[in-house]
Amino acid sequence: FLKAMQKQIQSSGKRGFFIKKSVGPQVREKFTLEDMLCFQKDPIPTSLLKVPNDLVSRSIKLFHVILKYMGVDSPAIISLEERIELVAKLYKHTLKRSELRDELFAQISKQTRNNPDRSWLIRAWELMYLCASSMPPSKDIGAYLSEYVHYIAHGATTDSDVRVLALNTLNALKRSVKAGPRVAIPAREEIEALLTSRKLTTIVFFLDETFEEITYDMATTVADAVEELAGIIKLSVYSSFSLFECRKIVNGSKSSEVGNEEYIGLDDNKYIGDLLSEFKSAKDRNKGEILHCKLVFKKRLFRESDEAVTDPMFVQLSYVQLQHDYILGNYPVGRDDAAQLTALQILVEIGFIDNPESCVEWISLLERFLPRQVAITRAKRDWELDIISRYQLMEHLSKDDARNQFLRILRTLPYGNSVFFSVRKIDDPIGLLPGRIILGINKRGVHFFRPVPKEYLHSAELRDIMQFGSSNTAVFFKMRVAGVLHIFQFETKQGEEICVALQTHINDVMLRRYSKARSGSATSTVSQNDVSQADKPPNAEMYDKRVQELSKVVDESQKKADQLRDELQRKTQQEREMQEELEGLKDTLQSERHIIKEVTSERDRLKSLCDEKESSLQVALVEKNRLETKLTNGQGQENNTKMDLSGNHCERDTLTTVGSVNSGIEMLTKLEEELKSCRKELAASKEVSKKLIMERNMLEQRIQRLERAKSEEKSTMQRVYEDECRKLKAHTATLEQKLESATQSLNVAESTLALRNTEVDSLQNTLKELDELREFKAVCVRHNIHIQSLLGSVEIHILPLCISSGCGQKEPTDR
Repeated sequence: FLKAMQKQIQSSGKRGFFIKKSVGPQVREKFTLEDMLCFQKDPIPTSLLKVPNDLVSRSIKLFHVILKYMGVDSPAIISLEERIELVAKLYKHTLKRSELRDELFAQISKQTRNNPDRSWLIRAWELMYLCASSMPPSKDIGAYLSEYVHYIAHGATTDSDVRVLALNTLNALKRSVKAGPRVAIPAREEIEALLTSRKLTTIVFFLDETFEEITYDMATTVADAVEELAGIIKLSVYSSFSLFECRKIVNGSKSSEVGNEEYIGLDDNKYIGDLLSEFKSAKDRNKGEILHCKLVFKKRLFRESDEAVTDPMFVQLSYVQLQHDYILGNYPVGRDDAAQLTALQILVEIGFIDNPESCVEWISLLERFLPRQVAITRAKRDWELDIISRYQLMEHLSKDDARNQFLRILRTLPYGNSVFFSVRKIDDPIGLLPGRIILGINKRGVHFFRPVPKEYLHSAELRDIMQFGSSNTAVFFKMRVAGVLHIFQFETKQGEEICVALQTHINDVMLRRYSKARSGSATSTVSQNDVSQADKPPNAEMYDKRVQELSKVVDESQKKADQLRDELQRKTQQEREMQEELEGLKDTLQSERHIIKEVTSERDRLKSLCDEKESSLQVALVEKNRLETKLTNGQGQENNTKMDLSGNHCERDTLTTVGSVNSGIEMLTKLEEELKSCRKELAASKEVSKKLIMERNMLEQRIQRLERAKSEEKSTMQRVYEDECRKLKAHTATLEQKLESATQSLNVAESTLALRNTEVDSLQNTLKELDELREFKAVCVRHNIHIQSLLGSVEIHILPLCISSGCGQKEPTDR
């Protein structure tokens, strides 16, 4: 890269490829490694990293896209749509090639160093955040990139906007390194959501067809979604829950059938965006059939430790899942158990009522909660009578008691609390299994069922399973049947889930056995009073652990009490807000009542005015009749008298009468118009009065409902709080007593331990003296041996001397 840049600089005769702070008045004519790592606004001649030759041209194109995204030397401001297009182009070229991913990260980090323009710098970090959210760098540059981003994110002189983007990039890198790159290219809406700092939403279903809405972005994984959903539904213990992909093919008449769903477990590191993209592509591929794909939240497996969990939401979800499996027929039971389980489910659904047959939903509940395969074993009326008799015996059971009893009955079955997998037989050495099988796995072992009709076939306990394993398309078990080892193979895409479930139960069994063995050995060790083991008394360790557990339980109880106190405060705040809203509604009601009074008075005024006009109209009508009579009489007089004598007189009277009649008619017309307008106003005021009265009644009813709901909620919360406080106080007192007894036992154990330590010290001193005596004895023995060897050697040398001295004395005598 350095050689190519130097050659390009010399051929172009200028240095405009990068921008950095000048070191001094002299300008260096050589392109250095520092220059290579700094911002430049002109294209690069080759890749920054060492990549295959066929990817060099793509690397150069990537840098062109980066410059365009940053808006370098671009007179117009790049729009959001153009930015999305450019990011999608980068994803398309780099998502599947790790070499190009590293090259892209190197190019973007280069553009963030010594960048002279703040807007360019922000766009570069924005692009870094987008890339880190969808794909991780390789191990070769991952450490360098994380360290650099961390340095920028926590730098003292970093711009505030850049710091926010760097922190987001750092978090995105941690998530993408753990989960890996996206499988599918992120959709346009995902890129737009990340650019505009908003979240997308999708729906997660439960097995009872209820659902919750969760948020996600480009980097959200299944584990993140499970954690968010657990927080929404207030599920505190969710380690055994996960998201599943539910696929259901609907073919015309089979659209209403239940049980043809396929649930596929999802890896915790799977991206939610990839899942939704797969759903869409799967629907497009199955155009001839209607394929329903959705996310479902349920348990991966039931463990023995679940029985100790008392979280209401945990119990509810376990009940829903076991109920779903039972209704599908995965738990074959006898008639008595089926009737009891159906009655319990109905009690959970509607509670206890005196006359259940009068309930409108009774028949539908029977059909819904009784598995079809069990329902056909006898007449419908017999089932109904049996279930009603059992239901009426549950008068004193609450819904929670019925739910717990339902769980307890299914748990006692040999195949209770199982997770089920549909498989196809490949190899069956015995030859007794059908072609399609349903496998149930629980803490007891593996159970085999015939799918149609649902029938229990065989069980293999955990101790009989010697070996198991899986591939992408199959799973095998090496297990003992009637004392003989056989290998069974089944075709399935859920082999890994089957093996994980089986291994988890085996680990639980081994851990339980190890705990029992350890506690047993600890008890036997303490009872033996062995001095050699007195320096490590397991009883004291056991007491320490017990004290720690009790202290932890006390802390958890205190936390729970604090949570309840906070909940009560929150409810009190809600009650206060509702009280304020109620006061506001009362004020509104008073104002509406005042308006109604005003409208009523206006109506009365208009009514009185209308009555006055009516009386005036009656007077005018009377006057009109009188004038008409007078006119008729005038005309009769004109006919009886002579024309020549009284002609002028009658003409004057007639004109006078006609004029008065015309004026009366005009007045009458005016009065009729005023009467019509008054009647219209009266009708309108009556309508307004009716509407106001209806609104007043609605407001009064709403206020009554709010007051009733407020009082009920207040009493319920108060009762729950008092019960919880009472339980917690009793539990805390019990724990304190246990803690006190454990402390006393610990003190006794410590005194015993001190006594044993004193004995051990004395024994060690005695042993040390014995070792010293043994060493002294060994020294003495060695000393005696040495003396004996010395005496032996002296005797050997003295004896010849003695002999020779004896001979010399005899010779003179002989002579």
